[in-house]
Amino acid sequence: MGLLRRVARARLAGRVIRRLRRAGVPDARYHRSGFEIRFTVPGDAEPTILPLAPLLGRNRRDLGEHLASALRVGNLPPDWASAAPMLRPVLRGGAPGAPIRRPALPFLSEFVVVDHPETMTYVTPAQLALWNVTAERVFDAARANLPGAVLHGAPSSKPVVVRFVDDGNAYWTSHLLLPGWLERIAGQVGGRPVAFAPERGTLLVTADDPDLVRALFVQAEEIYAKSSRSLTPMAYVSGRDGCPIPYPAPPGHPLHDLVSRAERILAVEEYNRQAAELPEAAGLRLTGSDESGWRTQALWPADGPVLLPAADEVLLGEDRIVPWTDLDLTPVDDLSPGRWRAEGWPP
Repeated sequence: MGLLRRVARARLAGRVIRRLRRAGVPDARYHRSGFEIRFTVPGDAEPTILPLAPLLGRNRRDLGEHLASALRVGNLPPDWASAAPMLRPVLRGGAPGAPIRRPALPFLSEFVVVDHPETMTYVTPAQLALWNVTAERVFDAARANLPGAVLHGAPSSKPVVVRFVDDGNAYWTSHLLLPGWLERIAGQVGGRPVAFAPERGTLLVTADDPDLVRALFVQAEEIYAKSSRSLTPMAYVSGRDGCPIPYPAPPGHPLHDLVSRAERILAVEEYNRQAAELPEAAGLRLTGSDESGWRTQALWPADGPVLLPAADEVLLGEDRIVPWTDLDLTPVDDLSPGRWRAEGWPP
């Protein structure tokens, strides 16, 4: 992302935060990685998420009206009957607070949000108690609210690429959570569908053609790297149960190197996002090349206790590299993505 674009986005965030604070919301904070403002509406216990992308280019009057509407609808529905129609599932690596979640794909989980026109709020265990429902019922209701849209028009007899761009209401990337959804659009893309969700508002689907999939890996990584709302550079196909799985490309497959790189880029991003908020958590970086192969390297800068991410190897200090398998590690409970505790450098 260019410098001028980053400055423009930061200025917009600053204007929004100032208006929110004047409106009596003191805890508004800008989160650049998601290009969103998080704040707690007076009377609510959970943070509200205000996406900033819809506000780009708006004049002062439109901005004020948008924020006023966001504050009016910020309060969570008081009962299950009013909440259920407003629920939507979302696919994310992480989310603010401690919302309900369940594993969906490597490094990605399924969350549920209360969807308002201007804002969304993640559902937490506190809402389950208030609504007197189970988490499973909430997840089921959220999925049922997706339209399950399919493409219209004549089927394609040759592989094509279809781009779904979210208008703020379609939740296209969330459709990957619907069992069998990818399979249902096979006719329109001309073969077994392969999906990419590089950022929250973009879903790319093509047929399993090596040249098209290769090109989309490159395109998806570029979108993922530039977006403030990045999701995953990986490719996904429908598994035996109709649920998505990572694109299978074992050693020897023509796309193995691309799949391996995308897997590791996603791991680096999600582990480092987690490390920013987790004491003693080690960072992770991508190393290697197209020629030598791509590896992840956990960074353990000083001898002492650390929470290590899963990695191909570990850098101790500045120059000592040891394989991950050589370490004596203890898994840590209740972390996603998972980490392992180590008390000190190996001899």
